Amino acid sequence: MKTRDHRLRLIPAGIDTYSDPVVYMHADCHVSQAEGFRALTRVRIDCGRKWVIATLNVVTGGGWLPPDAAALSDAAWQALQPAPGAMGRLSHPEPPAAASFIRAKVYGEPLEQAKFSTIIEDALARRLSDLNLAAFVTACAGDRLDIAETIALTKAMQAAGRNLSWGKKLVLDKHCVGGLPGNRTSPIVVAIAAAAGHTIPKTSSRAITSPAGTADVMAVMAPVGLDLTAMRRVVEAQGGCIVWGGGLQLSPADDVMIRIERPLDFDSDGQLAASVLSKKAAAGAGRVIIDIPVGPTAKVRSQAAAASLSARLQAVAEAVGLELKVHISDGSQPVGHGIGPALEAADVLKVLRRTPDAPQDLRQRALTLAGQLLDLGGAAGSGSASAAELLDSGAAEQRFLAICEAQGGFTEPEPAAHRVLVTAARGGTVTAIDNRLIARIAKLAGAPQRARAGVFLMTRLGNQVQGGEPLFEIHAETPGELSYAQDYAARQPGPFSISVPS
Repeated sequence: MKTRDHRLRLIPAGIDTYSDPVVYMHADCHVSQAEGFRALTRVRIDCGRKWVIATLNVVTGGGWLPPDAAALSDAAWQALQPAPGAMGRLSHPEPPAAASFIRAKVYGEPLEQAKFSTIIEDALARRLSDLNLAAFVTACAGDRLDIAETIALTKAMQAAGRNLSWGKKLVLDKHCVGGLPGNRTSPIVVAIAAAAGHTIPKTSSRAITSPAGTADVMAVMAPVGLDLTAMRRVVEAQGGCIVWGGGLQLSPADDVMIRIERPLDFDSDGQLAASVLSKKAAAGAGRVIIDIPVGPTAKVRSQAAAASLSARLQAVAEAVGLELKVHISDGSQPVGHGIGPALEAADVLKVLRRTPDAPQDLRQRALTLAGQLLDLGGAAGSGSASAAELLDSGAAEQRFLAICEAQGGFTEPEPAAHRVLVTAARGGTVTAIDNRLIARIAKLAGAPQRARAGVFLMTRLGNQVQGGEPLFEIHAETPGELSYAQDYAARQPGPFSISVPS
């Protein structure tokens, strides 16, 4: 009996499917028919010594894909890196062991660390489809991870990647749980701590559900995609860094989960704790401060929710060997003036440069966190005064610019080309600002993908405004995105609530 030929010529599809490998095959393809492949089937592709598992999309018409070829998405092509004219062998992959554990979690069964480790291992090996991963993320959302499971997931995520060691140095770190637009304190805190002589290798994520993450903001001013060697060089020279963690393989499963969480637009306390603390432990941190902003339209809505999250973070930190301080802050309104990568970068620089128009709320938040972090580092109660002195003397600014130069060179943020003011429909007192609506407008304007896009706030809670007075300004890089964000803002009851004088 003649053996079936399961090989096809591999060609690039030229299609960006984010980081999910996809293979395109024609409906008339003999391999597809022989193997019984259908749309969304998981297909293993071997080429030389490399292999990838990709999701099948079936092409039913058109002349761009011949039946004797398989087209690979950008992610699949990068994974295989086939030579011109290379052939790939296509087959059914072995069923991932993690699939049954995910199914068990969906039905409410608690998982131990070994099962979480299998899920993480299969996810990193791309044996799991995005549908599998979405099911896992959803099954862990809300309160579906207890503290024991959160600890197990954290340890599994930490163990799956690199773990850095800084010798006998005491390593400090800082994180904010998010949900508060413009709260970009990390670059300022890192600059102050490094200027104080501490070691603070800050690794940050890109934005998940917000208009900007710390890595997005820092990328406006300096390169953040450093490898481990470059990161160590920066930290050894300057005491600190602010880099994107995705290229360092520190808890790499977190980046896989973030890719799924971003389009779903949610995360949970358990996943948040595992994400943050697995990275902190993997980065070699010893003492960490975490900021939890609380407000009616922040990620954390109540003091009770903040206390619950704080207790979970403390339990996980103790289990993975971290000394943790939680700071609960005011999340009733956005911080600073700018929301979006370049606008937030400009605010950071104003605070570091001590300019007259520097946002004082951002300055004070950064000083509070930096002071508490310095106390964790041994300042014994004098951290607040030391932080203020380092900022006011210009030492923090100098250290921040030195870090930028060490990471590849400093770049001044530039403004967006297109702007429009949004004004008050009536006069009165600003009684509330909706963090979620402001963030949504900034995202519709293009942030964080468009670095100069976002929202510039022009008034604060408690301020008196007149009818027709500007409330905020939308910034965009294209007229279409500007119009899109402006139309959305006009349809809302208003991100600003204004009380009318009686």
